[in-house]
Amino acid sequence: MPDTDPFDVVAVGAHPDDVEIGCGGTLAKLVEQGYRVGIVDLTDGEPTPVSPGPEVRLAEARKAAEILGVHERVTLPLTNRRLFDGFDERVALAKIFRKWRPKLVMGLGDRTPMASPDHWQAMQITDAAVFYSRLTKWDDHFDGLPPHTIKAQVYYALTFYTLQPPPTANDFVTDIGTVLEKKLAAIKAYETQFPPEKGDIFERVRAMNVSIGNAAGFAAGERLASPRAIGVTDLMQSLRI
Repeated sequence: MPDTDPFDVVAVGAHPDDVEIGCGGTLAKLVEQGYRVGIVDLTDGEPTPVSPGPEVRLAEARKAAEILGVHERVTLPLTNRRLFDGFDERVALAKIFRKWRPKLVMGLGDRTPMASPDHWQAMQITDAAVFYSRLTKWDDHFDGLPPHTIKAQVYYALTFYTLQPPPTANDFVTDIGTVLEKKLAAIKAYETQFPPEKGDIFERVRAMNVSIGNAAGFAAGERLASPRAIGVTDLMQSLRI
């Protein structure tokens, strides 16, 4: 049986720093609002050009998680640069979902041309794991962990090079105005990934989040997308009027 309290939200990335860049502000805001939040990195992200090894990258990931305030972070033993959507990979992530029992899963939302193909594989693994998490009569694959149905799923993007909306089209903006600096601090925790010669990433992230937020009437925001149409029960509240 699961030995941990249920999570409200679990965010999944291919590598440490994916989640911070794509939806770190949303996670920090959720933590401030009292929700229980976890992060799953499918790989340790190594090797990379400047990092001396996985231990340093994982220490950076722990520091970033502490800055965001998330309650737990795990790294699955899948392989960076050789991440592929397969049965074993789907089951490995679904086991975490069955153990943590989240209401919402946030995952990568599309290909990232000219960047790591692991991102696209991670999207497919996450989609499948959300489905596998709830399947019954398959106990032998999941170490006896009971099935768990995830109520909602949303996608975040990692691309800076397109003006197109996320491919699912049901996109919306979360308010991260009060936590933008916390998000940037979490990204800066990855000193091996963003040395001085790559320092422009921080202003690019800031500019993107400010632009997205302004479009929705916030000081800063993150653009997410839902595979389902987003329903409204209180129109006035949803429009913040």
